[in-house]
Amino acid sequence: MCGKPISVAEAERAGWIHLGPTNLLGDRDLMPIVVGRKPLILLRDGDRILAVERACPHEGADLTLGRCTDGRLFCPRHLASFDLRDGSVSAGWSFRALRLFSVRATPDGLWLSMDDGPPSPKPTEACSAADSAQDRANGHV
Repeated sequence: MCGKPISVAEAERAGWIHLGPTNLLGDRDLMPIVVGRKPLILLRDGDRILAVERACPHEGADLTLGRCTDGRLFCPRHLASFDLRDGSVSAGWSFRALRLFSVRATPDGLWLSMDDGPPSPKPTEACSAADSAQDRANGHV
């Protein structure tokens, strides 16, 4: 599954792209994915799941070769780290923040929002009641 393109056309909810089953990461903390030709990393930080851009904004290092610890993703090239709450880079570095993307876990799998910005406070929170009602109305339940 690593690097398998996921078509934007697979989205069944407005603004959200279905990535696969909720156990897609398995026992891994980092997994490269491609969504609409955009290389990303699906990652687990404790009980949170989110996605980030794959290339370090400093020199383009492959962040899947880094590590994720205590809410930070570490670049394998220069050991700069990124806060997984907002993408900000560690002190002493002066380049843009890492782009973060929200991921939600629902009964039917993991869903990704391609809107740039920090993930929602609980990125793995199940869909809202309004989403569930819309799914029932559309015959998805």
